Amino acid sequence: MSPDVDLTVPKPGPHPLRDRLLALDCRVFEFAAERRWPGAERVLPRLSRSANHGVLWFATAAAVAAVRTPRARRAAARGLASLSLASLTINTVGKRSVRRTRPVLDPVPLVRQLKRQPITTSFPSGHSASAAAFATGVALESPAWGAVVAPVAFSVAMSRVYTGVHFPSDVLAGAALGAGAAFAVRAMVPTRAQIASSARPRAEVPVLPDGEGLVVVANTGAGTADRVRALRDALPLAEVVECEPQDVRGELERAAARARVLGVCGGDGTVNTAAEVALRRGLPLAVVPGGTLNHFAHDLSVEDVRDLARAVRGGEGVRVDLGRFTCGDRQGVFLNTCSLGVYPELVRERERFSKRIGGWPAGVLAALRVLRADRHPLQAEVGGRPHPLWLLFAGNGTYHRMGLAPGRRVDLADGKLDVRVVHGGRRPALRLFAAAVAGPLTRSPAHAAVQVGRLRLNGVAPGTLLAHDGEVTEVQGEVTLEKLPQALTVYRPLA
Repeated sequence: MSPDVDLTVPKPGPHPLRDRLLALDCRVFEFAAERRWPGAERVLPRLSRSANHGVLWFATAAAVAAVRTPRARRAAARGLASLSLASLTINTVGKRSVRRTRPVLDPVPLVRQLKRQPITTSFPSGHSASAAAFATGVALESPAWGAVVAPVAFSVAMSRVYTGVHFPSDVLAGAALGAGAAFAVRAMVPTRAQIASSARPRAEVPVLPDGEGLVVVANTGAGTADRVRALRDALPLAEVVECEPQDVRGELERAAARARVLGVCGGDGTVNTAAEVALRRGLPLAVVPGGTLNHFAHDLSVEDVRDLARAVRGGEGVRVDLGRFTCGDRQGVFLNTCSLGVYPELVRERERFSKRIGGWPAGVLAALRVLRADRHPLQAEVGGRPHPLWLLFAGNGTYHRMGLAPGRRVDLADGKLDVRVVHGGRRPALRLFAAAVAGPLTRSPAHAAVQVGRLRLNGVAPGTLLAHDGEVTEVQGEVTLEKLPQALTVYRPLA
């Protein structure tokens, strides 16, 4: 491998200001080389090597994500995304824009020098950019984790001057570029803190200082053991009932008969069942996120047990809308979404194979089978004419796209169904992808979107699948989707 510094390129002509800055940069580098840094000889060279190719930051992200809180996982993901953008920018633009040679190592004690010296150009510092990008990205999502990571990132940046591989200006420029990359990622994918969910309309709910009167049903199939322990520590007088998935509905009915507040710990499907029971019994609902995605809890700003416990102890609650579907004598509610077409078909196909080959392989196989089918999964009458559709999506509340990220709801009581359809036609995968890309638009050749309070479909073919919050049922004939405004009272931290 040869260095990418072309030494045959003639040096630029004299420039007074630039020359003074470069001279100052060299003097600061020599000053740092002459100083003794107590305790740094063993730590900084090793820390600098560990950051090669981002290894240190990938390991740090894994450690942060292992905490298993939603905010920690988002912080780790944002840190890695920022690091990736910074590295791409440095290696494609930064290093080739200013072809500066590395510092001369004569003033640097041998014990500090790296065993393998880098051969790329010096400006800007890639290690400093990666460190600043990762630390800034983490801090933008979680200031607490950012405070933990920042000293390590600062030490990595300083190690590049300490070991003699960069001038101070290289480090400063790299750090600025890294921080800029983190903010660029935030512009594309905003943090949850940037868009606060609406807390209105507020509701009067019981104040339960230690959880007395709260009965929580936990679905053990969702892996809720750690959350149950945290709940018992936070609200010691709350009653917690753990049960298998097939027993959830029965336990919720029995809990509702003796509770002042009905609680639930599980995924969106389990929360859907609890909402139906709470609505029928006229009880407020307390939700502990315990599944994989937990869309409703997170849109409600309840990300962990601490959020819920604060709301229960303070008596903080709101009223939220429910969606309802009706087909003949069959009814059901949905907190998040209701859909017909491709998605329910995917769920059904995935469930057929997941126990034999695992969740992710089953999902891929299901997508291949559904998208290669010759028939459209949904036929419905729109305006009196039969119309083929690949997908009909109805959200309980308006879903807002956040940059390039999937949307979220900022108001759970807006009285609207967010209806989106993907038109039928050839190449369903391409149509679905085009509809996803055109999400912010209300209409495109592939899809259409509208917000309504009620939607009625006629002529739905027998055996058509309908999914509501992940649960699948069959419908036919006339299907009505409607809103139940402010029908459910739930606990939500308001501060």
